[in-house]
Amino acid sequence: MSLTRRAFIAAAVAATATAETPRVKIGFLGASHAHGSTKVKMVLASPRFELAGVAEDDPATRAALEKLGVRLLTREQLLGDAGIQAIAVESQAKDHARDTLAALNAGKHVHVEKPPADNMKGMREIAALARRKNLLVQVGYMWRQNPGPNAVIDAVRKGWLGKVYYVRGSMNIALTPELRREYGLYRGGHMFDLNCHVIDFLVRLMGRPRKVTPFLHSDGGFNDKMNDNTLAVFEWPGALGVVNGSSMRPNPFLHRSIEVAGSNGTAILAPIEPPALVIDLAKPAGPYKAGRNTVRMPAYVRHQGEFQELADCITNGKPLGVTLDEDMAVQETLLRACEMR
Repeated sequence: MSLTRRAFIAAAVAATATAETPRVKIGFLGASHAHGSTKVKMVLASPRFELAGVAEDDPATRAALEKLGVRLLTREQLLGDAGIQAIAVESQAKDHARDTLAALNAGKHVHVEKPPADNMKGMREIAALARRKNLLVQVGYMWRQNPGPNAVIDAVRKGWLGKVYYVRGSMNIALTPELRREYGLYRGGHMFDLNCHVIDFLVRLMGRPRKVTPFLHSDGGFNDKMNDNTLAVFEWPGALGVVNGSSMRPNPFLHRSIEVAGSNGTAILAPIEPPALVIDLAKPAGPYKAGRNTVRMPAYVRHQGEFQELADCITNGKPLGVTLDEDMAVQETLLRACEMR
């Protein structure tokens, strides 16, 4: 099939732009986190990145990486490679702060899997070092580039929902026994490792809450003490919020949702992936009519947008869309919801 003149020119411009955009050399410090292999594959397929290699000690993870043709490096080789511009920290949660600090000390920009630390001290050290060295730290909260939550944030910030008085988010999963052991390392359990995504959204939307009241239960009937049935109530001046989620929910991806209610209407995102958004308004506002609006969402691939942003910011010297101050507020609120302060 022949190309039209317009399509040919568009393709040529896109190819030229890609060729002229420098690739960011990136390495991975750890890849054993649940999102690690997906992110490695995404970087391998991206024209914006050159994968230098991965430093990983776990034998099973190393074997899987070798099958992908990934170069395996020692920790020292990775941190000591002056050509590497960025490091993705995809180790286990207990090592996130340690590995992020090591990458920053080596002069690298960082993408770190969420949560970036399991205490506030580690988060403060990360922020201070990143500021001192003028380096980027991008925290891998996976909905920050999801068009669904971002459309809700846009509607709130532009006043289309009116005065917001209630927010709710739910994040669920059906955990394997092996992952239960990993989640059980922390008092927060499910709240710490999964509801952190909802807390990230709510804090960026509403700011730091004045009060957080957590309810952390182990109700799954398993032979462990992992808190698998969790809920927290958040209070802001003039507004309430609820975050809930469990680790034993069948068909969990269908039961991940966000709801924001204001004086002029409600936004409901259910499910969050792929994003399905309905905005119901009393009066027309912005692009939305009165009544129910089913909002069309652009194509979305998890993690793709965040790595695109990282490459753009490194290449162009721009700041990330989420500031270190916002990340500090998210971290503090998460620890309060997990009784881990």
